[in-house]
Amino acid sequence: MIDREYKLVAVFGGGGFIGRYLCEELMQADARVRVASREPRRAHHIQPLGRVGQWGLVRADLAKPETVRRAVEGAFAVINLAGSFKRMHEVHVEGARNVAEAARDAGAEALVHISALGASPSSESVYGRTKGEGEAAVHAAFPRATIIRPSIVFGPEDNLTNRLAGLAKLPMLPVIAANCRSQPVYVEDLAKAIALAALDPLRHGGQTYEIGGPQVLTMRELTMEILKAAGRDTELVDVPGPVTSMISRFGFLPGVPITRDQWLMLQHDNVASPGSRGLEAFGIKPKPFAAIAPEWLGMYGGSRFAQRRVNMTATS
Repeated sequence: MIDREYKLVAVFGGGGFIGRYLCEELMQADARVRVASREPRRAHHIQPLGRVGQWGLVRADLAKPETVRRAVEGAFAVINLAGSFKRMHEVHVEGARNVAEAARDAGAEALVHISALGASPSSESVYGRTKGEGEAAVHAAFPRATIIRPSIVFGPEDNLTNRLAGLAKLPMLPVIAANCRSQPVYVEDLAKAIALAALDPLRHGGQTYEIGGPQVLTMRELTMEILKAAGRDTELVDVPGPVTSMISRFGFLPGVPITRDQWLMLQHDNVASPGSRGLEAFGIKPKPFAAIAPEWLGMYGGSRFAQRRVNMTATS
């Protein structure tokens, strides 16, 4: 039976890709977890990660403040993972404000808000702009909030690496924004940082962290790493910028869906700012892509020796 004095953490978006790893980290730290979601049934996979009575589900919609307030009642810490490419202003700005105000009014000691690298109210993309506006709304309601801005997040359930590895069976694979740089971070490393920030607000409250992995890779280099992990040698074809820009207006490049807003985001590097604080502030040594990715990308039909080969390269 869980001690009632153990810290209760309310997690919005806990049933998603990052959320499942975060909830596991929190429960391993003996926290109690309340997963807040519009569709709670999608978070039942979290159940095996904790002990009986250590976690629970609650229905909450960021657009409905009364449901948000119920979800944070009695919580020591509140974490907002919610993000969307569709209802961006509603989720990133209004929803973030609702969570921050509810956390403040409930007397929560910590609020961790997950934003994104490049978030800015002046961003050309709607995603970057609404993420920036969301940060401002959070700070206005809860000044001691911790802001975490991750780069591309990879892991067994991510959309990017799995999609590209699946497409590697084609004769050729198009690469969009081939020279755009990112700093991919392993989902477990990010989850650990978020959990530590939530459970230790005296150290991390009021701070902003830019979270990236140990490598800065262009989109072409990242695609090559994905192919290596999958044991594939598919030919890569860089798609000229003007061509992709035109296609993005229609929302689709053969095999690679891309919206106009996503194209605008790819016009800027997705790397941590010089001098910013990242995983090292949490005592976490980030794992490189090549050391982890073969564990799940090897299933895409490459050589049965692919995982061993890539792991040897990663540790050499």
